[in-house]
Amino acid sequence: MLQTMLPLLAQANPGGFEAIYLILGIIIVAIIILAVILTFVPLGLWISALAAGVKIGIFNLIGMRLRRVVPNRIVNPLIKATKAGLTVSVDMLEAHHLAGGNVDRVVNALIAAQRANIPLEFERAAAIDLAGRDVLQAVQMSVNPKVLETPKVSAMAKDGIEVIAKARVTVRANIDRLVGGAGEETILARVGEGIVTTVGSSASHKLVLENPDSISKTVLNKSLHSGTAFEILSIDIADVDVGRNIGAQLQTDQAEADKRVSQARAEERRAMAVAAEQENKASIQAMRAKVVEAEAEVPKAMAAALREGKLGVMDYYNMRNVVADTQMRDSISKMGGSDTSESDGK
Repeated sequence: MLQTMLPLLAQANPGGFEAIYLILGIIIVAIIILAVILTFVPLGLWISALAAGVKIGIFNLIGMRLRRVVPNRIVNPLIKATKAGLTVSVDMLEAHHLAGGNVDRVVNALIAAQRANIPLEFERAAAIDLAGRDVLQAVQMSVNPKVLETPKVSAMAKDGIEVIAKARVTVRANIDRLVGGAGEETILARVGEGIVTTVGSSASHKLVLENPDSISKTVLNKSLHSGTAFEILSIDIADVDVGRNIGAQLQTDQAEADKRVSQARAEERRAMAVAAEQENKASIQAMRAKVVEAEAEVPKAMAAALREGKLGVMDYYNMRNVVADTQMRDSISKMGGSDTSESDGK
């Protein structure tokens, strides 16, 4: 329609054609500049803040843009804090955001703490948030305690019977110790340690089964929440079971170990006896070798005596006769001994 009207206007007023295009150009440039300004300056957010009663300057919003801070993440929590009656400033919220914190979560935690009459300042809430803990969850746990359930803890009483217990621990967050305090894992570990200590000090597993509340009383008296970010309200034994007879099993294992040690020592003595026997046999063979060696010297000595005239021929023959007679007597005695043994056998 504008294209059809421009030629008609130009015919009616030939000198005003250039003025029309100039006006249109100025209007387009103004629209573009206004769009850029509205994009860079969150005018709608500024109006919302003014409507909520939050005093924030337009230049503060422009400064947030220059500092690469999203104004929505600062102004919206500020509006919530102001409506809740909290005293926080734009600089505090922006500084926490630039430090890497979650501004919206901190403001929600402050509002929840105010409603629950829990003393909590912005600096402490910001420190808890920057420490990596969920400050809103901590405030909620202060109002509504959390129940932690331990895994099954195995312990042995003095009579050697295994007792398996499981406990439920009701804890409440301690805001003052959230920074630097131990977490839930430490609480569960300490409760498990207390269960093992209590059962281990019991004379019999029957006493633990009869009075399971003795475990909770003993554990509560140990102040297990010291140094943690929680406060233990109660410890309740959820389940108690009887396990293995560990004492008897340990005695059986010890007896088996003693038997193996005895067998090893007996085998060692047997091996030493066999070694001693082999050494004795070797000694006997060495002595026999010496006897044979000495007997081999006898003919040499006799030959030397004959050459030197110390031994006569008749003496030599007499000696041979004596040796032959001795051998005959030995053979006869051996034959008589074998006949006697055969007759005894019959």
